[in-house]
Amino acid sequence: MYHNQFFDPTIILVLIGAAIAMAASAKVKLAYGKYSKVQSSTPLTGAQVAQKILSDAGIANVQVREVQGTLTDHYDPRNKTVNLSPTIYRTNSIAAVSVAAHECGHAIQDAKEYSPLRVRASLAPAAQIGSTIAWPLIVLGLFIGGTNSILLLNIGIIAFTLAIVFQIVTLPVEFNASKRALHILNDSQILSLEEMTGAKSMLSAAALTYVAAVASSLLQLLRIILLANKRR
Repeated sequence: MYHNQFFDPTIILVLIGAAIAMAASAKVKLAYGKYSKVQSSTPLTGAQVAQKILSDAGIANVQVREVQGTLTDHYDPRNKTVNLSPTIYRTNSIAAVSVAAHECGHAIQDAKEYSPLRVRASLAPAAQIGSTIAWPLIVLGLFIGGTNSILLLNIGIIAFTLAIVFQIVTLPVEFNASKRALHILNDSQILSLEEMTGAKSMLSAAALTYVAAVASSLLQLLRIILLANKRR
């Protein structure tokens, strides 16, 4: 029987991670595509909803801005801005209202000094460096010879782990922002009870992408460790 000695069985872990990430991405795009076409009962656009939520929360130092792209919405704690993509900023769809409220959830976290948000911010520089240097070090460690390869592998694994820790800390930050958003939309009656079902579906799908990213990264880390042990 022919045996392919070059086949790496650990590649299956990467394929599983990629499948999980693609499934989560497809789900959020499907939810966004559906609810971006459904107008909500509120006449307020996503930008106006964001401004109302911030005003009601007594947050006066955060600006609502329009940014280009699709699903590029985010809160930037460095310059205190809620950044909304055009379809979120300008329309009153269920998706627009939900996403705008979610990003305001982050602004409220910042104003209330929500602990996981602070931890994530403190980890960001190390995670950025880790994600930048991890793969070059890992690749060098796997393919060069000598004792230095083990050192490079170990540093690469540590760097990659820092990036994963950042992703894990991001999970409660995102879940909490969605929880705050749903409470606000319900309590302020910006959305009806029927529309709240759509908002929950939209934000749950978005949260799933972060879970999938963590799962995919953990599978990659497992593969790296298996390859490193074999190299050792």
